[in-house]
Formats: sequence, C-alpha cells, structure tokens
Amino acid sequence: VIQAVFFGICVLTDLSSLLTKGNDSQEQERQLKKLISLRDWMMAVLAFPVGVFVVTMFWSIYIYDRELIYPKLLDNFIPAWLNHGMHTTVLPFVLIEMRTTHHQYPSRSCGLAAVCTFAVGYILWVCWIHHVTGVWVYPLLERLSPGVKIIFFAAVTVIINIFYLVGEVLNNYIWDTQK
Repeated sequence: VIQAVFFGICVLTDLSSLLTKGNDSQEQERQLKKLISLRDWMMAVLAFPVGVFVVTMFWSIYIYDRELIYPKLLDNFIPAWLNHGMHTTVLPFVLIEMRTTHHQYPSRSCGLAAVCTFAVGYILWVCWIHHVTGVWVYPLLERLSPGVKIIFFAAVTVIINIFYLVGEVLNNYIWDTQK
C-alpha cells in the first residue's frame, strides 16, 4: 500500500508538473512544490526504507524457513506473481525512482524520527492484531518468547533506521549533493 500510494503521488507530481509547465500561476507553482515535498518525504521516510526492509527481511526469512514468514498454505490463496509484486518488485522500482528523480531528504533528525514513528506504529498494529485475534500476522512471532520479541522489535526499528540512512547516502551519491 505504501508503494502504491507513493508511486501514485509520483505520477500525480509528474502530471502536475507537465500541466503547469509554462504557466505563470503562483498558486499552481505553490501547490506543485507541496506535492514535490510530499513525494520526497514519502520516498525518504517510507518508500525506500520500508521497501528495502520488506524485500531483505521477507526473502532472508523465506530462504531460511518460509513457514516463519509465508507458510506454504498461502500459495493456495496468493499467486506467485502477487507475492513477488509485494515482496520483490518493490526494490527495483524504488531504485529506479531514486536514480531518475532527485529527492530532497528531510533533516536527518526529522527523517529518523518519522521512520521510528512508522516502525513503532506498525509494531503496535501487529501487536494489536494479535491481541484482538490471538494470531500473529507473521508466524515467526509465535516462536519468540516475550523478551525475544522485544529485542526483535527493537532490532527491526534499528534496521529500518539504517535503511533510511542508506537511502540518504545513496541519494546524495547519485545526485552528488554532499553538503
């Protein structure tokens, strides 16, 4: 969903840019700048770090023991192409976007705070689902003791923050914007 919303905003930004080209409207220019800022923020804080996290974590756990992340039973309901759409194609598309469009990253402290907020919010959502249904969204969590879950959730948050920093460095490298 994050990737779909992000790339929808990318298309909207590109269309708006094309439609307002040569137009002297200050208001349209102001609205386009807001849209570009939203696109850049989403890329920095959500699309890149979460996208890279999903691909690396999903396939790492899947290769180790697929039953921990994506039980074979799901093959009956989710076709392989959709699984790859959710867990594979995210990475090449986000890298292509990074290479073709310069993104202005927020200040490091604001970016990391936003990534942490998202990570903690998602973890709380996963825990809430378990609280309400008694089932963990990810089978891996069933096998972890409460103390290990806390360590796992902390590690996940740290990893997503590292991916945010990798995205910032990569963006600066590609666009040669070292400060």
